[in-house]
Amino acid sequence: MFRTFYMAIYFILYLISLTPKKFTLNKLKEQNNLIEYENLISNITYHWGKKTFDASGSTLEVEGLENIPEGPIVVISNHQGFFDIPVLLFAIHKPISFIAKIELATIPIFGTWMKLIKCIFIDRDNPRQSLKAINSGVNLLKEGHSMVIFPEGTRSKGSTMGEFKKGSLRLATKAKVPILPVTIKGTYKILEDNNKRIKPSKVKVVISKPIYTDNLSKEEESMLSDQVYDIVNSNL
Repeated sequence: MFRTFYMAIYFILYLISLTPKKFTLNKLKEQNNLIEYENLISNITYHWGKKTFDASGSTLEVEGLENIPEGPIVVISNHQGFFDIPVLLFAIHKPISFIAKIELATIPIFGTWMKLIKCIFIDRDNPRQSLKAINSGVNLLKEGHSMVIFPEGTRSKGSTMGEFKKGSLRLATKAKVPILPVTIKGTYKILEDNNKRIKPSKVKVVISKPIYTDNLSKEEESMLSDQVYDIVNSNL
């Protein structure tokens, strides 16, 4: 119980402590200094992910770092629990954003930071808005920014993986950037499996070889979702 309370306080205070960097990011944005903006975002998210994960007392093993290509990518990962986000920010040291449900944008402080790191928010009840969000994501990728998608749409809160939502890989195929299949094992044991109480656990991330989307045939593109699903699921 103490660790859970400590994590909650730590999470809030750490985000507050980043306020000066928020002003720096806004200034860099106004100056259109995209390179320094991206570098600072990468640094902030990496350290936030690492410190948040470490505060849980858990351990992380990452396999396949050599498979991360240069340039923008779309990370396609299973989604076991809340700690998937800090784990990916920690494991994949790139400026990355997330495709997230619109409700997360309203969370005080946290929602503000999600906007600053260029997360794309989707309203699942508004197909037109979702299409607009996908187009925004494509533009980010073309600018050199990477993105993470959880195609299951929600946390599995366990060791099994749900089906991929239809059209969840469209972002990668439209932007013609590599897909990086990633398998997360054990994050649900930190929080979701313990009545929302933090418990240190062993977590493993498996990064598979990238799938390049720039020269896919129509047939290959139609089979892409099943192909990525099988890769991610095979490492669970």
